[in-house]
Amino acid sequence: MFISSQNSAPSFKDFTLVMPAVAVGNVGQLAVDLIVSTLNMSRVGYIHTDCLIPMTGNNPYATCKEDAEELHTPAEVYTAAELKMAVLQIRAPIIQTKSKKFRQLLVSWIKASGFSRTVVLSSSHAYQRDDQQLQGTPLRYLVTPSLLKVSADALKELGWKEMERVSAFPGLTDANTEPRLYIPGGGITKGLYTDSCAEDLPLAVLLLFCSEGDNIPDAFTLVNHLNNWLHLLENPSQKPNKWKIPTSWSLLFGSGIPPALF
Repeated sequence: MFISSQNSAPSFKDFTLVMPAVAVGNVGQLAVDLIVSTLNMSRVGYIHTDCLIPMTGNNPYATCKEDAEELHTPAEVYTAAELKMAVLQIRAPIIQTKSKKFRQLLVSWIKASGFSRTVVLSSSHAYQRDDQQLQGTPLRYLVTPSLLKVSADALKELGWKEMERVSAFPGLTDANTEPRLYIPGGGITKGLYTDSCAEDLPLAVLLLFCSEGDNIPDAFTLVNHLNNWLHLLENPSQKPNKWKIPTSWSLLFGSGIPPALF
């Protein structure tokens, strides 16, 4: 359930919600970090659930010593009211046996909050691409019928590439098998998209084919792709420093090697 950190519960009516899927390379989470940090978004609450591995830590977006001492939880909600935008940042892995329960919680919260649209930032294993997916850009999108009704023209103008359906058995041409949606390494991406289609939720998925490693460049690619649609910043690709890197990124790979080892 959503628990507000303010005296009165915030209204999300007609807001756009952006959230990551915990997926390969954590690209979606890193992209959301850039959005929260750059837009200086305000924390308005958190999602209380037993579906995520419980953890807590210091403020990942701290700008001074006082800020750094705040405690933060695995699933927090931030808003930029002037942009009518909310962000759900997920910082912990989903417990494998509770993936379906977590998707249901998200869908019910999104419906109850009245978001005008939801955008899921995700990623998928580059090495498991189908032949047709090797061509062109590594970026793909999915959109539910509910959102397509109101965003078809915008998506057509952007010229984005829709996620291809692939054969269930690559290499075999069996007329009886329908091509399927396959997002290896995408976490709850496929399930959340399928649930949203069934519940008639206006939801889009933006994803990037990538590999594990240093995924900071991938995060910039994905957030710039999102910006082409939502116009959060003007021409950030021409001035990449417009995206503000959060202080927590200095610890992405842990601290340095202890000199005592040598």
